[in-house]
Amino acid sequence: MKYTGNLIVTTPSDREIAMSRVFDAPRHLVFDAYTKCEYLKRWLGVFGGWSLDVCEIDLRVGGAYRYGWRNVSGAVMGMGGIYRELVLGERIVATEKFDESWYEGEAVDTTTFSETNGKTTLTTTVLYVSKAARDGVLESGMTEGMTAGFDALAELLANHSNGGHS
Repeated sequence: MKYTGNLIVTTPSDREIAMSRVFDAPRHLVFDAYTKCEYLKRWLGVFGGWSLDVCEIDLRVGGAYRYGWRNVSGAVMGMGGIYRELVLGERIVATEKFDESWYEGEAVDTTTFSETNGKTTLTTTVLYVSKAARDGVLESGMTEGMTAGFDALAELLANHSNGGHS
């Protein structure tokens, strides 16, 4: 188990990475922040000079999502996938594939939202096609990126919970 800030990263199998963090916000707010573009554009991958310029979500089984980032030097990165399972407010299972993939195959993300005493635990488990793909992602600096994104999400949720919209 690796702790990076408040993010807990584990490897439940030789093909999986699980990332979990507790947010001081009710589940419906965390779910909305994870599935609505007006919120995603404020926290998903928006650090180190990157902005989320493309955000398209068709939140239904069989629906697609698409994210596209641009950094200050003009570099672009995109990814997308298809929703396979959906329980609103509780669970999302979707495929994940980057346009210029830096790991082999297509990954499958399972994200769960569980609330206890007004705090929500968000857990994403990513299943890769091979151990080599998983290990490459672990070595890529992904945990630092996820930590930065989740820190921004925590700030967004704190401002929203306090009535602000910063």
